[in-house]
Amino acid sequence: MLVVAMAVLGLVVGSFLNVVIYRVPRRESLLRPGSRCPSCGTPIKPSHNIPVVSWVVLRGRCFVCGRPIAVWYPLVELATSLLFVAVTLRLSNLDLLSALPAYLYFAAIGVALTVIDLQVRRLPNAIVLPSYPVVAVLLVVSAAVDGDWWAFVRALLGGAVLFAFFFALGYFYPAGMGFGDVKLAAMMGAFLGLSAVLVAVFLGVVAGGVTAIVLLLSGLRRLGEYLPFGTFLALGGVLAALWGRPLLAWYLG
Repeated sequence: MLVVAMAVLGLVVGSFLNVVIYRVPRRESLLRPGSRCPSCGTPIKPSHNIPVVSWVVLRGRCFVCGRPIAVWYPLVELATSLLFVAVTLRLSNLDLLSALPAYLYFAAIGVALTVIDLQVRRLPNAIVLPSYPVVAVLLVVSAAVDGDWWAFVRALLGGAVLFAFFFALGYFYPAGMGFGDVKLAAMMGAFLGLSAVLVAVFLGVVAGGVTAIVLLLSGLRRLGEYLPFGTFLALGGVLAALWGRPLLAWYLG
């Protein structure tokens, strides 16, 4: 029942993330006006705003003007739902459900920041900076429920180490590392702790490097062109949060 509930919650949160992804880079309010077609401006009916289902029923087009609705709308909703289920199953197996709200929040903003970075090549402060106090409160609550304050200390150490590492990279090589990546890395380190941080950075670098090589060989990118590293950093963080310890144990073995 918990997994089903998280799957449904992920679809709903993913629908809201679509609003965040569209409006935050444009510095628009998340609350007003209500959801509307970006092409003709017609308000979207509640029956046309059901996650994934409405996009399929409408065949990916606005009911009024017939303009295409971007495919990343249902993909964001599906990705968020799948991540919520994966996080729930992983924390359940580790008997760490007290940390579930914190990790669901991390997964949600990871999806939003990934898509925004791909679209506009930046990680907005409007999402990253308010996440620091939210993450701190959620991790404190988790530590208090479990009576494990050392876990909170590990989170602080992980955040500090990853912030220092990426800050140094950004300082000495600003062309290859934006400060948005530095701020995201600090928050990611707080969730992962010191051991999984290494896995996250490694996976992010490998994913980014492989993608860059494929794009270069296919002619879709030229040498020296920008490739949003925040996307791969977030991917590495999510994978490390779910399977960081098993991956590290496998690699060291």
